[in-house]
Amino acid sequence: MVHGAWPERCLSMDFSENTYYRTILDSIPIPVFVVDSDVRVRDLNDAALRFCGQGKEAIYRQRGGEVLHCLHSLDVPEGCGRAPFCQNCMIRGSVTTCLQGQTVSRKRMRMEFVDGSSRKPMDLLITASPMPDASERLALLIIEDVTELLSLRALIPICMKCKKIRDDEQYWREVEEYFHYQIGVDFSHGICPACVKQFYGEYSK
Repeated sequence: MVHGAWPERCLSMDFSENTYYRTILDSIPIPVFVVDSDVRVRDLNDAALRFCGQGKEAIYRQRGGEVLHCLHSLDVPEGCGRAPFCQNCMIRGSVTTCLQGQTVSRKRMRMEFVDGSSRKPMDLLITASPMPDASERLALLIIEDVTELLSLRALIPICMKCKKIRDDEQYWREVEEYFHYQIGVDFSHGICPACVKQFYGEYSK
């Protein structure tokens, strides 16, 4: 199958074979899906493929809960969107709000990913926006992992003396080490005027 080509054309413009559209979609570094009103996937970018860990053929035409392995998509034989819990689904609700009002919807949700016996909570920002130039009602569904951002907005336990930071595993880390491992940020070092005056006063004149 040609990269980006679907078994049928779901858009009024032939986006599936449009190199410009494909390039823009795949250049976005966060998962983006094109979904219909039943949250069935019609297209997705490379970041979404990595996020789902499946091939396009396995994802195409599947509903959001089935693609993301939502436990509630197994509650009833009819699948995603049909169980009682699905009425409160943030993803489905965002897509519905977006398509009904033809407006952008942005909501935050907390999701728990289960892998065997381990559970990993994640904070997600769900954005749904009407898809332009579509022959049917389609939406861009964007899923951003904001877990690290929200963790930095919370209170960070820091030693009042040495300024080391306590991580989630109760280890005390240097500030530089903590930010490097938490969000991949590295520091460049300098020295402020007050410290220059305090420690190197005789050389700062």
